[in-house]
Amino acid sequence: MAPSTTAVLLPDAPEGAFDPSCPGRVVLDHVTSKWGVLVLVALDGRTLRWGELRRTVEGVSEKMLAQTLRTLEGDGFVLRESMDVIPPHVEYSLTPLGDDLVAHLKPLVHWILDHAADIVG
Repeated sequence: MAPSTTAVLLPDAPEGAFDPSCPGRVVLDHVTSKWGVLVLVALDGRTLRWGELRRTVEGVSEKMLAQTLRTLEGDGFVLRESMDVIPPHVEYSLTPLGDDLVAHLKPLVHWILDHAADIVG
């Protein structure tokens, strides 16, 4: 059997990474969405309430923040905890899987911030 095109072009690429049916594509889409990256990095090492998170991730609409949090929670990266206090509120934090992911995302975010002015011009 001949090696796949991916194996020939990128020998270090994970098996199936470029296959259109790879479930990693769904996760990659969720994680690397504009708001996904920012929400994940904003939660690094801390727990935030809705309003705190919205103020931290400047420019995100309520609708997009809610959608992004639902997606990241569904993927197992974000923990949503309803607090039984008066007044009631919800807190968001990273799960251990989310912590692991953010450890990989932060160098990319730092690289982008360091080079953005040169790239965007």
